[in-house]
Amino acid sequence: MPAQIASANAVGLVAGALLDRAFGDPRRWHPVAGYGRAAGWLERRMYAPSTAAGAAFAAVAVGVPVAAAVGANIATRRRPLLRATLVAGITWTVLGPTSLRREATAMAKALSVGGPTPGEPTSGDPTAGRPTPGRPAGDRSLAGDRPLAGDRPLAGDRSLGGDGPPGGDRPSGGDLSAARALLPRLCGRDPTALDAAELARATVESVAENTSDAAVGALFWGAVAGLPGLVGYRAVNTLDAMVGHRSARYARFGTAAARLDDAANLVPARVTAALTIAAAPLVGGSAWRALRTWIHDGRRHPSPNSGQCEAAMAGALGVRLGGRNVYAGHVSDRPVLGRHGRIPTVTDIHRAVRLSALITAAATLTAAAAAAAAAAAAAAAAAGTAAAAAATVTGSTAASAPSAATTVGARLAPARRSWTVMSPRGRIRSQDRAERRWRWGA
Repeated sequence: MPAQIASANAVGLVAGALLDRAFGDPRRWHPVAGYGRAAGWLERRMYAPSTAAGAAFAAVAVGVPVAAAVGANIATRRRPLLRATLVAGITWTVLGPTSLRREATAMAKALSVGGPTPGEPTSGDPTAGRPTPGRPAGDRSLAGDRPLAGDRPLAGDRSLGGDGPPGGDRPSGGDLSAARALLPRLCGRDPTALDAAELARATVESVAENTSDAAVGALFWGAVAGLPGLVGYRAVNTLDAMVGHRSARYARFGTAAARLDDAANLVPARVTAALTIAAAPLVGGSAWRALRTWIHDGRRHPSPNSGQCEAAMAGALGVRLGGRNVYAGHVSDRPVLGRHGRIPTVTDIHRAVRLSALITAAATLTAAAAAAAAAAAAAAAAAGTAAAAAATVTGSTAASAPSAATTVGARLAPARRSWTVMSPRGRIRSQDRAERRWRWGA
């Protein structure tokens, strides 16, 4: 049965990834958006400007859904079909790479139509009143992602058109203002003063990081820990987007959520970088340049994980990422990643989208293979246990039943027979006499 459950996990991961590829995020009643609203309600009741309060909030906000997932694990431990269905549904819920690629493609389309040249001055903020990335609409929390944590879109709030190849059908209208209006769906930086080149850079950086957050991380933890891993990872990632940024309100309260997210993405971010390097030639890039940029620049980023993905993406595409970002009035100067690369363009957005799709596919197959390997290991362990039990039973039977040779020898064994007799003189004496006789048993 453990082997069947592990196989069900593998099937569920692949099915969930296929559902995400086919449908993307649900446009209404998205479970992650519902979780975000519940977490926002909990935060309003547990908030205090202290690290301890933030740790308690994170423990409850992550512990409750994980406990529910553990309960579902236990309830389906003898029902492989139900387990596979549940894993598929949860995987579809927590993944978001398709919607991420759709948003990036929409940005590329907006930039490719009627946009001014890079550096054109603009004014006004077309994003006023829009939901802040990483939190549900209506949440009253401070706008903007945590500057040192990177850019994360809100799962369930990505609903624009489908993926498209470079040079695909262009919309009938679109300009720089439309592109700026789209940026908050991809990341939390202020788009007001960004030109076309900066918008392209922001989009490529967001695709690089969110490929790890929205795809590889969830698949990794799903392969490692099943349902609890899927649910726990998405809960941690959502909390980080909500309270894990450096602001006056969350500077201390969000520390626990930010650290949890850093720990949860430590391995997935590096797996994402490795897959980016491997897939670089498939989008016209160089695996060697991607590897060199990753090694040289991956640790220069202030985030322990975002820099891994962005540096590998910069090298794979041959572009220069990093620089100055503005988050809700806070200026963050990031190190340059891929300093010998060129400025990103609309074409690079399309290449990043294709690379993200390849990484997601590779991560899905890797996660399924890991789960299948776990199934094979469980089957081998079960077979070994059964063989050991059979050997034990055989040995016990052999020990309790004497062999034929032992039985025959026992029949011929001389037996001492003793009895008491009366002598002619009336004395009583004992006499032992050896007598060979047939008898059964020892």
